[in-house]
Amino acid sequence: MIAFDDLTYLHGKPPGQGLLKASPEDFLVVEDLGFAPDGEGEHLLVRILKNGCNTRFVADALAKFLKIPAREVSFAGQKDKHAVTEQWLCARLPGKAMPDLSAFQLEGCQVLEYARHQRKLRTGALKGNDFTLILREVSHRDDVESRLQAIQVAGVPNYFGAQRFGIGGSNLQGALRWAESAVPVRDRNKRSFWLSAARSALFNQIVSDRLKKPDFNQVVDGDALQLAGRGSWFVATEDELNALQSRVNNHELMITASLPGSGDWGTQRNALAFEQAAIGEETLLQQLLLREKVEAARRAMLLCPQNMRWSWWDDVTVELRFWLPAGSFATSVVRELINTAGDYANIAE
Repeated sequence: MIAFDDLTYLHGKPPGQGLLKASPEDFLVVEDLGFAPDGEGEHLLVRILKNGCNTRFVADALAKFLKIPAREVSFAGQKDKHAVTEQWLCARLPGKAMPDLSAFQLEGCQVLEYARHQRKLRTGALKGNDFTLILREVSHRDDVESRLQAIQVAGVPNYFGAQRFGIGGSNLQGALRWAESAVPVRDRNKRSFWLSAARSALFNQIVSDRLKKPDFNQVVDGDALQLAGRGSWFVATEDELNALQSRVNNHELMITASLPGSGDWGTQRNALAFEQAAIGEETLLQQLLLREKVEAARRAMLLCPQNMRWSWWDDVTVELRFWLPAGSFATSVVRELINTAGDYANIAE
């Protein structure tokens, strides 16, 4: 398995260094659900601002304050403990009066607003996230500037960030041990983390191998293509490659790579053969995903940050802003800019 640091770069390995998170305030995330609360219903959506506490900790504290079981408070995704983040929590309060959250007190957490909603907020039910990052002690300013311009045009590899694999790759190592032993894992969190790490690592390797090709973004027979910003995909046939290539060049369509698992991978013919060869030696992880009946899926090979803009505070400090769709990693953008001394393993996106 290719180490995360050795995955292929789209714009070449950067020569510059810098700090990704000199302080939590240098990493700001604002969750974008893509919808507003209904204003009525048995659920309560609560928008919070937090710093120094993780999402699950805040959710449990809110449940205790509302006198409901912890399982009745949900959220779309985990957000980093060591960052300044805004996100929504959802509490189920059937038949209960509207609570007054002005009395809710938790160090490092502030309630910004809350309103009734008809449906439970489920994992992954968000449109994306707005990021504001401050990169400090940056070397090779001219190179970083040119990379920012290149990323604005061509994007970055849509890799799962190093934090997906745990501190020191612990989640991936857990998956490998599980695959070798075949002993059932009862802990639901471990199961989820390890299976996710296994599938993410295989996806990263497929993308890394494709990026080694000079024509990596050239549509080939059997590629699975995705409408930008959509989850659905369709298979390219040989007689329509030229027309599809034009739409890929315009970022209207995105070439996808496999999230391997059970069932149809989605690609066919030449594209399928390439993906199978890219991870052909990773039989343990593939067998684990099949054994645990994890369904195969697709994910865009490239990531194009939206509304990307930046400003240099001085020669060694740059403020970078962009929006990414749900499931994408800001660290995959930063990886193409500088070699960081940041705390990758603790950044949830």
